Order: sequence, then structure tokens, then C-alpha cells
Amino acid sequence: MRSIFTVLVLILGLVLTGCSTGSWRDASRDSANLSPLPGDYSDAIVQVYAADAWGWRGIFAVHTWISVKPSNADQYTVLEVIGWRARWGVPVLRIEKDLPDRYWFGAKPELVYEKRGEGADQLIEDILRVSRDYPWANEYTVFPGPNSNTYPAWVASQIEGFELDMPFRAIGSGWEP
Repeated sequence: MRSIFTVLVLILGLVLTGCSTGSWRDASRDSANLSPLPGDYSDAIVQVYAADAWGWRGIFAVHTWISVKPSNADQYTVLEVIGWRARWGVPVLRIEKDLPDRYWFGAKPELVYEKRGEGADQLIEDILRVSRDYPWANEYTVFPGPNSNTYPAWVASQIEGFELDMPFRAIGSGWEP
């Protein structure tokens, strides 16, 4: 009984610690400087990132996204699913010019996939093409999915040769209806 109580107190402490990290509005969204600057790298590049989810959820889960830069492009395009966009009445699938390696509300991203140079331009075309058909572009469910991790896993499953190994904590990456 004493060990069960100790475990519960430990879990409660972790949850409360995760909730007391401040406001998401104040959390860093700066570049982690993991991607080459477009002006310094002319070849095509595809990257997939994972970062701890916001607050206590980060103990258990990560948020993942895809960033692409075609050859000679002067900006990256970020493709990701963000659940709270549904509350704003816009698709949860976001495809916009942005920093590729931005901190996810204070959590430093980790590069989980990268393809540069030869074949990357074709992969970018394929990613953009299949993203137009993403079946859950307006749906989001934290668990079991579809969520932010469902999207990159689904894209990779649609493209031959896109060998994406999703992180263990990418909850929802194996979600199927």
C-alpha cells in the first residue's frame, strides 16, 4: 500500500511540475538552428521533427511535423497538424512558410528524419501532393488519433521510399480508423 501511495505522489508531482512551466504564450518559438539557412544551402531538403508536447503532456508524448525546402527556394514550408486550429474554424492541417526547426512552445525539436539533395525534390512534390488528400485535415483527437503524429506517419505510408521511423512517444502515429 505504501509503494502505491509513493507512486501516486510521484505521478502527481510530475503532472504538477509539467503544468507549472508558465504560459504557452511566453514559451520559445525561436529556431533551434538545426536546419541550414536557405541562403546557405541551395539543394532540396526534407526534414521531420519531434518535440515534447506542451506542459505535462510532454512527459508522455511528442508533437511531430514535416518541413521541406525545394532546390533554390528561399524559405521552408512547414506541414503539421495543430488541434486547437479546429476551435478557430480552420483546418487542423497547416501548410505555411515558416521556420523549419522552431521550438515547439519551449521544447527543443529533435530531427527524426532527413533527406537532402538527390531525390529530395521529388519527395517534396510527393509530400505536397498527398497532403492535399489527407483525410483528417479537419479532425483532431488527442488519443488515439487522428492527431499531429498521425499526419506525418500517414504521409510516409502513402509515398514509396519515404522511410520515416516515428518516435516511440509519437502517440497516434499508428492510428487507423
